[in-house]
Amino acid sequence: MKFKHYFWIAVVLITALSVVLPGRTQQNISFDSLFQTSTISALAAGVYDGETTFKELKNYGNFGLGTVNALDGEMIGLDGKFYQVKSDGIAYSIPDSTKTSFAVVTFFKSEKRIHLEGTMNYQQMQQSLDRQLPTKNSPYAIRIQGTFPYLKVRSVPKQTPPYRPLVDAVKDQSIFELKNVKGVLVGFRTPNYMQGINVNGYHLHFLTENRKIGGHLLDGKFQNDQVEIDTKSDVQIALPKTTQFEQADLGDGKAAEVNKIER
Repeated sequence: MKFKHYFWIAVVLITALSVVLPGRTQQNISFDSLFQTSTISALAAGVYDGETTFKELKNYGNFGLGTVNALDGEMIGLDGKFYQVKSDGIAYSIPDSTKTSFAVVTFFKSEKRIHLEGTMNYQQMQQSLDRQLPTKNSPYAIRIQGTFPYLKVRSVPKQTPPYRPLVDAVKDQSIFELKNVKGVLVGFRTPNYMQGINVNGYHLHFLTENRKIGGHLLDGKFQNDQVEIDTKSDVQIALPKTTQFEQADLGDGKAAEVNKIER
């Protein structure tokens, strides 16, 4: 692992903290840990090249989302396998040697199930989940599996240097509308105080049951779905030591841009 900077954010009171070191195996990683490479503000600023390979990333989680270097599509991690949904909407298996510029992963362990009664849109689904979560001050890994009446998803095409900011890159996004589609939504709910580090609120990526199609969730309809959640009590962030990252403007404005782009 090439990262030089590590820091921890305590999101709940904990009595012990085990630092995750490069090269540790998944047997050494706590199920309460959330690991991410870089920050969402860096991605918003156009920092699209990272140092972490997916082989390394698998040591920190079997579930998650993000992207790959050059912002080439949407990434989904599920059951230990990682997929890259390119701008054609098709999901491709990611080789271990591929690198990521932004990823959030964990070892998912369902600890609570929430039933969403009736039919609702994406915004209503988020509001319903918020009312049933134990607290809004902890991050959650979220998995929703089922048949969805409607999903609107997107993928961003591969970028070429000099990289444009994310707000400009997504103008060329491909949008796909899926109806009565069976699959799984993978993602996280991050507290508002982590804005700029991660996408605050809900961030979900979709993958069909046959693992062939997917994308970043923009909107949808949900009907009597079961939601599995996994509370995370600590977060580790690995900052890339690259010239691109060190020279990027990661001011507060970038976080505000992300909120508009991701919704």
